[in-house]
Order: sequence, then C-alpha cells, then structure tokens
Amino acid sequence: MPILGQNQYGKAENRVVKITRDGATHHIKDLNVSVALSGDMEEVHYSGSNANVLPTDTTKNTVYAFAKEHGIESAEQFGIHLARHFVTSQEPIRTARIRVEEYSWERIGTPGEDAHSFVRQGQETRLTQITYDGSSWEVVSGLKDLTVMNSTNSEFWGYVKDKYTTLPEAYDRILATEVSSRWRFNWTDDAQEAPDWEESYAQVKKHMLGAFADTYSLSLQQTLYAMGSRIIENRGEIDEVRFSLPNKHHFLVDLEPFGLKNDNEVYFAADRPYGLIEATVLRDGVEPRIPVDLTNL
Repeated sequence: MPILGQNQYGKAENRVVKITRDGATHHIKDLNVSVALSGDMEEVHYSGSNANVLPTDTTKNTVYAFAKEHGIESAEQFGIHLARHFVTSQEPIRTARIRVEEYSWERIGTPGEDAHSFVRQGQETRLTQITYDGSSWEVVSGLKDLTVMNSTNSEFWGYVKDKYTTLPEAYDRILATEVSSRWRFNWTDDAQEAPDWEESYAQVKKHMLGAFADTYSLSLQQTLYAMGSRIIENRGEIDEVRFSLPNKHHFLVDLEPFGLKNDNEVYFAADRPYGLIEATVLRDGVEPRIPVDLTNL
C-alpha cells in the first residue's frame, strides 16, 4: 500500500499593507505572507476527512487580523506571532512555516511637510522564513533583486584555457551582480533574547554592500566570500550566509570599425547567458542548514 510522505497546506501570498498613523505622520509595512502548516493530516489525504483541517481561508483571515492585533514591527516578528499561534492553537498542527516578502516604501518629502506620501523603493525585496515546531525556532532572512556594480577594481585572468576558450583576460573590468542572499540566525529558543530584527537587517545589508565596494576583486567568488565573511565577523546573531550571484556581464564594444578607440568606456550589457556563482559562508564549527537551491527557500 502506498504511504503518505511529507505534506503541508496553507494559504500562499497573502498581501497585507499595514498603515500606522502617528498623528499626521504615517508609516507603511507592505508584506506578502505565505503560510504552510503540517502535522496530523493523514486522514484528509486518505479518506478526505477534514476533521483536523484548519481552512486555508482561516489562515488568510488570521494574517489580516494579526496585522491589526499585533501590528507589524518587523517581517520576522510578524512571522513569529503567526507561527506560534498556529502551532499552539491547533493540536493537529505540529509545524508552521511562515514566508514573508517585504516591499519597502520611501517617504516623499519629510515628516511635517508631506507625511503621508510614499514612493515604492526598487532596490531589493526583503525576505524571511519562520519555522516553528512548538519547541524551537528557525529564522532565515535575506533579500533578492539587489543589483550592484563596481565600474573598476575588478580583474579576471589566469584561468584555465582549452580549445573552446575565447574569452580574453581582463585587467580592468566592470563587476556587476544581482544579489540573492539568505542568512540564518542562531536564535532558536524563546529563552534566548531575540535579535533586533530591523537593526540586524540594516546592518547585514550595510556590511554586504561595504564588502562589495571595498574588495579589489580578482573573481566574483572572492567578492562573495568577502561579503559573507564580513557579515559573520560583525553580526554575532548570524551563523550562516548563502549567496546566489549571477555575473551580469558587461562586454567592451568594438568601436574600431568606426575609427574610434574604446578606452573602457562603452559596454554592452548582456542579460544571458550569465555566470552563476553560489556559495555558503559559515561560522566556524557550524553545520550548514540553508538549502543549496535558494528557489526552495
């Protein structure tokens, strides 16, 4: 007889926008929240009995109600509230996984001048995944779609060459990538003091960008390691960082047919194919837990 394997259910991509009104000054939290629940769910698969099933519509309603009842201090804290609620309020549910995307808004003008007008920021999407099994937590946060570029201080030479190699060595090139990264916190227990989630995100991004800008790069791999190392060295609440970095190639345009010299000034930006550099940077003595394929996180 076939046996049921891993299973989960929930409501995906609940868009919730919370406006906090501080007098005439307003604040926005804009989230995309996905809920996945697992536990004693064999019968709903075997016989169709819904006796242990909390409707996905109810999980959607809970997201909106919690935005009012608890507010949204941070994506991480909001996910923690939701995960704790589903595991502790529903006996058949053993594990809750909450995934959150956060979209940033920047104020137009300054408080007191135009305190309720905003423009959507386009730099990156903030991410977090909260998993709770009733006794321990796993918090993995991150970002995607953060595009960065160094217009110099990057080289690529001395690589393996065979009969199919046509790429010329570069001693002054553009280095550009679109950062996708996840980092795992070592906060796992309610008895521990939780990190300041907002400050942690800001500092991780600062160190990530600082290392990208400061590293004289001989390879994108070297830059990746520098970015991860700076985070691990400066943020004690984080044990593991994984990056997926597509190399956004910029090739010098041949201007000689037009009688022009291209002195590292005019480039063709190629969108594909692209080199894809991926790696994890760990605190010494820590086992990796972030999936190799970030599309599954």
